[in-house]
Amino acid sequence: MSKHEYLALDLGAESGRAILGSLDDRRLDIKELHRFPNRPVSMLGHMHWNIASMFEQLKTGFKLCASEPGANPESYAIDTWGVDYALLARDGSFLGLPYAYRDLRTEGAVEGFFERMPAEKVYELTGIQFMPFNTLFQLFAMVRDKSPLKDIATDLLFMPDIFNYLLSGARKTEFSYATTSQLYNPIKREWESELFAALGLSKSIMQQTVPSGTVIGELSDEIVEETGIGKLKAVASTSHDTASAVAAVPAEGKDWAYISSGTWSLMGIEVPEPVITEEAWKCQFTNEGGAEGTIRFLKNIMGLWLVQKCRRSWASEREYSYDELTEMAGSAPAFKALIDPDCLDFYNPADMPEAITGYCKKRGLPYPETNPEFVRCILESLALKYRFVLDMLRRIQSQPVNRIHIIGGGTKNKVLCQFAANATGLPVIAGPVEATAMGNIMVQAMAMGHVSSLSEIRAVIRNSSNPQIFEPHDRAEWEKAYEKFKLIVDN
Repeated sequence: MSKHEYLALDLGAESGRAILGSLDDRRLDIKELHRFPNRPVSMLGHMHWNIASMFEQLKTGFKLCASEPGANPESYAIDTWGVDYALLARDGSFLGLPYAYRDLRTEGAVEGFFERMPAEKVYELTGIQFMPFNTLFQLFAMVRDKSPLKDIATDLLFMPDIFNYLLSGARKTEFSYATTSQLYNPIKREWESELFAALGLSKSIMQQTVPSGTVIGELSDEIVEETGIGKLKAVASTSHDTASAVAAVPAEGKDWAYISSGTWSLMGIEVPEPVITEEAWKCQFTNEGGAEGTIRFLKNIMGLWLVQKCRRSWASEREYSYDELTEMAGSAPAFKALIDPDCLDFYNPADMPEAITGYCKKRGLPYPETNPEFVRCILESLALKYRFVLDMLRRIQSQPVNRIHIIGGGTKNKVLCQFAANATGLPVIAGPVEATAMGNIMVQAMAMGHVSSLSEIRAVIRNSSNPQIFEPHDRAEWEKAYEKFKLIVDN
């Protein structure tokens, strides 16, 4: 295998990166060229994504790549978080900034849409977990609130599509991202007409969907001239960041589950076809697309968002690093306080420590009192929620789960990885940290014909990473805590 290079543009809800990947002799090496902060901005009472700023940062990534000695990428691809979108007018101009998924305009939208179509029917058509930020409910909020945009928008572009449009002119939506929207039927593999009829919107606003790993165009002459980069191919890789991360799970066989750990924890298994059953609906599992047309059968768990929000609340007294916060948890007593991390109280509170205290007091539960206790409460509760989701997975699916792969930024939190092993009773294989960028890059390699399959991608990742293994400990104590936790979740 001769050397090939690719550029991954990985946009997260806290930061974005431009990462150069070099594939040589079945080994992938990556180098971060550019990193920049990315947070929504508050304007007129709503939260929006600053796509103009993000676009400039992406161009900076191209410029830095162009100036990198010896760098010669053949393609680029973008991955982002799911569900968010922008609307275009007939002339191709943007109709405002995209709303950020935590914007509160979707309050009541889930229940409101179910007055038009029963929840059971929505799940039957989409196989997607009901979350208030799903694109379906964002669009319903627009219709419900009589936004004038619904009458003048001609095109909807999801976050990766926005930047592909700006960089190459392409207007396509990749399969993995389409499935996050709850507008797509994963069995028919097309936008679902019944949902658009219920919304009162034309399905014509949606773009053609393409498989993961599709070349959709090339950088525009304008971008090439401005940045000095070559005429790179534009690839729709696995455009949803979790789909990219799961593509980079360094696993063999089928008896494993994954947790893509970061702001969210997405826990599930990989299956060939959607699992849309009554039990899956009751447990609110989701069927999202992956590389090679696979389905990520998973559940969204709130994740390290709770720690991130605590950190922001404490910033006025001290600017903790994430390593400091993790270390703090070790000094706190075990199992003093437990919460259900997926309670909507924690979705986007003004003050996360206050929200956690209020949650516990309202239920007559012990509550954390010091910063270390808050962090330990969150990490223990997340690990126990992983166990809870694992038990549901085993009830729904017969596919065995004998180990758990944790991938993404959360793998740096060694305490959470160990807690996950303790809570589930399974070995946890943590890494790679940069799974999202590595998956993005390797699906580009498949699009360019330099690897042939998802199994080959994972073989390359195994050759290129050194995961850490966490064996379960203190099982009796964690089993006792789990019995208490189930009562909290059931309530």
